[in-house]
Amino acid sequence: MSAASQLLKQHLQQRQMLGKTHVSLRPGTMDRLTGVVREPAARAAPAPEPSRSFAAAPAPAPAARILIETPPPETKKTQLLEVAGETLEEKLAALRAMAETWEPALSMSSLRKTMVFAVGSPLASLMFVGEAPGAEEEKLGEPFVGPAGQKLTAIIKAMGLERRRVYISNICKFRPAMDNQGSGNRKPTAEEMRACVPFVLTEIDLIKPLVIVALGATAAEGLGIPGTVGGLRGKFHSTGGIPTMVTYHPSYLLREEQTGDGIRAKRAVWEDMLKVMEKLGLPISEKQRGYFQAK
Repeated sequence: MSAASQLLKQHLQQRQMLGKTHVSLRPGTMDRLTGVVREPAARAAPAPEPSRSFAAAPAPAPAARILIETPPPETKKTQLLEVAGETLEEKLAALRAMAETWEPALSMSSLRKTMVFAVGSPLASLMFVGEAPGAEEEKLGEPFVGPAGQKLTAIIKAMGLERRRVYISNICKFRPAMDNQGSGNRKPTAEEMRACVPFVLTEIDLIKPLVIVALGATAAEGLGIPGTVGGLRGKFHSTGGIPTMVTYHPSYLLREEQTGDGIRAKRAVWEDMLKVMEKLGLPISEKQRGYFQAK
């Protein structure tokens, strides 16, 4: 689709949302938009030169009309939760309280009952979204505090940021249950994510970060970006119009370190973070650009 066609489509969608279903076009415009080429009409004999009078000009040809059939763009507004409060902090506190007693999740026997909400600054420009809390997160009531969380904190620090200055959340607010669980963890199912995803979408709507980082394919799926991390990473996607970078989960980096392929995995994540830093307008030193490059 050409840039002009894309702009026209956006204009028509905006008019439709305002209840306007028709738009006038000048004669010949429809042919140019659809690419129709018409044979030139036979050259007419030159008309006699009109007399110098104030006779009325011929009426213009009726303008064409095009019916807007393109539906309005999809939105996730229906999944947002209404929360009380005057300030952003009050609204987030109300959202946390709502999550504590969220029946769609608590009624699922496949989820444990301890709610783990989010952490960080409500004024953050950067938001990280993971999949679900693990054993350490459930114990401390805070996302990303175990070994994977320590790896995430190191990534944030390498970006020149502080953990308390970003916002960190999960798609699923409850730890997925397992038989003889102990410290074992599993990723949430699609049903478990659906029960909790209104919370993270409402967090995004309230905080309005400039960039979102989805940590792993499960987090990306919960945000409506299906696919493998290998196929999704390296470019920005969109979550409600917010640029979203999909990258490997910190736990993947820990596993790759154990196999001896840690540098390659770290470099892949770091290249994604460099793009995020550029999108945010953060300064990037030559030292930072060279992190985790193979010798």
